[in-house]
Amino acid sequence: MAEIVAGSRDPSAELAPPHASASEYVGRWRFAAICTALLLINAFSQIDRILPFILAEKIKADLSLTDTQMGLLTGLAFAVCYALLSLPLARAADRGSPRLVLVSCILIWSVMTTLGGFAASFMFLALTRFGIAFGEAGAVPAGHALIARKIEPERRGLAIGLFAMGIPLGTMAGFAAGGAIADILGWRVVLIGAGAIGILIGLLTVLVAGATPRFQTSASLNDPFLRTCLTLLSSPAFRWLFVGTIFLGFAGAPFYAFSVPFLIRSHGFTATQVGVFFGLLQGLMGIIGTLGGGRWFDHAVRAGSGRILGPPAILFLMASVTTTAALFAPVGWMSIALFVPSMLSFSFMLPWGFGAAHLVAGPGRQAQASSLVMIGSSLVGPALGPLFVGIVSDAASAADIPNGLALGLLIVPLASILSGLALLVANRRVAEFLKK
Repeated sequence: MAEIVAGSRDPSAELAPPHASASEYVGRWRFAAICTALLLINAFSQIDRILPFILAEKIKADLSLTDTQMGLLTGLAFAVCYALLSLPLARAADRGSPRLVLVSCILIWSVMTTLGGFAASFMFLALTRFGIAFGEAGAVPAGHALIARKIEPERRGLAIGLFAMGIPLGTMAGFAAGGAIADILGWRVVLIGAGAIGILIGLLTVLVAGATPRFQTSASLNDPFLRTCLTLLSSPAFRWLFVGTIFLGFAGAPFYAFSVPFLIRSHGFTATQVGVFFGLLQGLMGIIGTLGGGRWFDHAVRAGSGRILGPPAILFLMASVTTTAALFAPVGWMSIALFVPSMLSFSFMLPWGFGAAHLVAGPGRQAQASSLVMIGSSLVGPALGPLFVGIVSDAASAADIPNGLALGLLIVPLASILSGLALLVANRRVAEFLKK
């Protein structure tokens, strides 16, 4: 890998722990305004992403879809476009205006969400999912680039945690409000309304974010696009983190795509009931995970040991046990309770994963590092994981095997174990890298 990237040079030597930036950082009130805007952006990004999960049963019945088609819709149709565009948009945010990239992405995915409410076929709905993926691909990298330019290093862990908190809040709102509104007004109204609100948030972001100073890069930071990616991946610290995020994708995507249908089919819940209980718990665990994880990550960095990935690794190993038990629990409330550690592990990982990636990548590469982490968690796993669950479920139904959806969902605890083990290796590699 080193020879491919940099001839006789060691490409990992081009990576360095971050130093102070020349950017003009914002004060307390502007910090609060930017973090609030980023939280809202990430929340509605997550709402638009997960609405097909809570609406899955209604969409499936209305459009006469199979579980395999729903797996494609919630996995492959989103993940492929998301992954293909994430790196170019991250590069644009690193080299140009994060605000421009961010606002453009918001408007694109919001318009496509609205159009999804008018879908009359699987193909049209799949195309809108491609459009949503197009927009959302640049949101997190551009948001992280904005944080890197506007917020001093001492507060970035908190800022990343607040930004990431939009995911559990969006999940909670999407599951709770989405399910309730769909039961009353139908799934189409939910998609149209969510898209319209997103457009308003995009316009507000133009005012809140303000102008962003252009990052002053060294010659090495102006390397060709592919070379920069390979330089990051050539570092053992970053590479093992990347492997951990790949397994995370195989755990998280099927969990969110099929947990709600599993609870509805296996335990007789309504969409509203699952939306309230599952959504509120997911929101609570997400808030605890992102804020607690962000603060804990800042503390771990200040401690100076460099071993900053152990806590999320251990949590993933614990979650694999409880999720397996949840899939075969005899009563519904027990299944939901046993899903809680997985909910916590996914959100807890966010500030740790992105924060560690930024430390290894260094200044001027934060958005691209975030993009690679997102690709690791959002390409292979989300593309194949829900599809695998759908195929197993359909096959079990055809063979009259009960609880077939639970059998397919066993991929979640298996992937959680593998993610935890990879992160334990990354934990040691990152410590070695930071001590150089």
